[in-house]
Amino acid sequence: MPVEVSMRGITKRFPGVLADDNVDFTVAAGEIHALMGENGAGKSILMSQLAGVMQPDEGEIFIRGERVSFASPLDAIDAGIGMVFQSFKLFPSLTIAENVVFRSEPTKRGLIDRQAANRSVAEIADRYGLQIDPTARVDSVPVGVLQRVEIVKALYRDAKVLILDEPTAVLTPQETERLFDVLRALKADGRTIILITHKLNEVMAISDRVTVLRDGRNVAELVTAESSPAEITRHMTGRDVDLSTPPPAQAPGDTALDVRSLTVPGSGDRNAVSEASLTVRAGEVVGIAGVAGNGQVELAEAIIGMRRVSAGEVHVSGTDLSRASISQRRDGGIAYVPEDRHAVGSAGAASAIDNLALGHHRASPILSRGLLSRGAMVEHAKRLISRFGVKIAGPSTPVGTLSGGNLQKIVVARELDYRSPVLIAEQPTRGVDIGAIESIHRELCEYRDAGGALLLISAELSEIMSLSSRIFVMFEGRLVAELPQAEATEALLGLYMAGHEPEAQHRPGTGTIQADSHKETAR
Repeated sequence: MPVEVSMRGITKRFPGVLADDNVDFTVAAGEIHALMGENGAGKSILMSQLAGVMQPDEGEIFIRGERVSFASPLDAIDAGIGMVFQSFKLFPSLTIAENVVFRSEPTKRGLIDRQAANRSVAEIADRYGLQIDPTARVDSVPVGVLQRVEIVKALYRDAKVLILDEPTAVLTPQETERLFDVLRALKADGRTIILITHKLNEVMAISDRVTVLRDGRNVAELVTAESSPAEITRHMTGRDVDLSTPPPAQAPGDTALDVRSLTVPGSGDRNAVSEASLTVRAGEVVGIAGVAGNGQVELAEAIIGMRRVSAGEVHVSGTDLSRASISQRRDGGIAYVPEDRHAVGSAGAASAIDNLALGHHRASPILSRGLLSRGAMVEHAKRLISRFGVKIAGPSTPVGTLSGGNLQKIVVARELDYRSPVLIAEQPTRGVDIGAIESIHRELCEYRDAGGALLLISAELSEIMSLSSRIFVMFEGRLVAELPQAEATEALLGLYMAGHEPEAQHRPGTGTIQADSHKETAR
C-alpha cells in the first residue's frame, strides 16, 4: 500500500518533559491504524502535531509523499487531515448542518444556502450510514449522534485522513458497533483512519496495524492479526498486566450509603434525576451504567452536596446528611472522584503537593499546631505519587501540565487516601492506560475489602461488570434496571442504556436482588 502519512524524527518538548522523542510514525493509505501507549507516552501530542494544533520542535511530516508544515488546524484540514477530539467542538444552539458547514457554508446570492447545507450533510451521512438529521439542534440529540456529527464535519471538508481520539469513550456497545461499521465503510472508500485508544478489544476488532509509544518513543509496529492483547500490553508497559478482579474478601456488611427517592431539578420542566433510590453496603461495589448525559453526574453531585435537590434523602452510616454542606458530607464519610478532573477534581495551576493535600490539610500530620507543615505536605505527595505511579517531573510541578491519565491518578490517589466509609467514583479510569487501570482497580478492590462502600459510575461496561456485585442502569434521569453481576452482559446493559424497557426481574426494587431496607418497608 502507498504511504499516506509519514512522520519522521518528531520531537516535542515542554518544560521539564520530553513528550515525543525522535518518533517515526507511518500510516498506509486506506488502513485503520491504532496508536497506543500509556498515559504520557506522547500519543495525543504526536497526533496534535499531525492535525496542526501544535508544531514539532524537530522532525518532518509528509502527506502522500509531500513535505508539509502546518501553522494551524486549518492548514491541516486543507491538506486533508481531520481530527475528532474526545471533547466535541460543537455549538449546542445550532443545527447539525449549521455546525458541519461552519466557516465553509454554501451560499446563494450572497446568503447562506441552508437547504444546500442540509442536502450536503444528508448525502455524506447516507453514504457512510451515519444516521443523522441535519435539521436537528445539537443540544437535542444524544451523545452518540454528536460523535457522528464530528465525523461528518471532517468528511464535509474532504478529509482523507481521519484521526479519532478515544472515539468510543461515551458510546453504548451498540453505538460502538455502528461506529465500527462507519469506519469500515470509510476504509472501503479509501480513507485512512488513525485511532488513539486504550481499549485493546476494540483495537483487535477494528485495526489493521498498531503502533505503540512508550516514554515518547516508538517501541513497536505490529500487524494486528499477527499480534495479541498480551503482546501489545507488554510493549505498552514493559511487563505483563493482569486485569482480573479478585472477588470480595468477605460478605457485605451494614448499609453505608442510603439514597432515598432523590430528585434533582434539571432544565425547564424536566428533572435531571427522578426519584433515585439505592444502597451500597460496607465492603460492596455498586455500579451505575449509562450513556453520558442521563443524570449520572447530577446524581453524584447531589449525593456529595454540590447540586440542589427538590426531594429525597442521603444517609451515610445511619446519619441523615440531606441538609449537610459539602464539607459536612465529606467529614461525614463521603469521598468523591468527580467526572471532570480538570474543573472539579483539581486546581490546574497548583502543584501536585497542594492538590494532593486538599482536604487532608485539616488534620495531622499536614496540620500541625494550627499551621500547615510544608514538609509533611511534600512527604504526603511523594508517597501518593510513588504509590500510584504518577509520571511527573516532580511534586512541585503544576498538575495542569500533566496528561489526562496522570491527572486522574492524582485525583484518585487523594480521594482514596481519605479512607472514607463511602467513595463515589465517576469514570475513575477514563482516559487511563491499561497499566494504570490495573493499578486503580487494585486500589479500589483493596478499598472494598477494607470495608469501604464504593458507588462506581462508569461508561466502561467491562469495568462496571468486573468490579460491581450489583449494577444499576440509568436512563433519562431514572434508575431503570438493577441486575446482579451474574446476569449482566454488555448486550443486555447496552439495551437498557439505550432506553429499552427492562425485563420485570431487572426493574429496581422488584425483590430479585437483595432488597434495600427502605424498599421493603415501602412494599
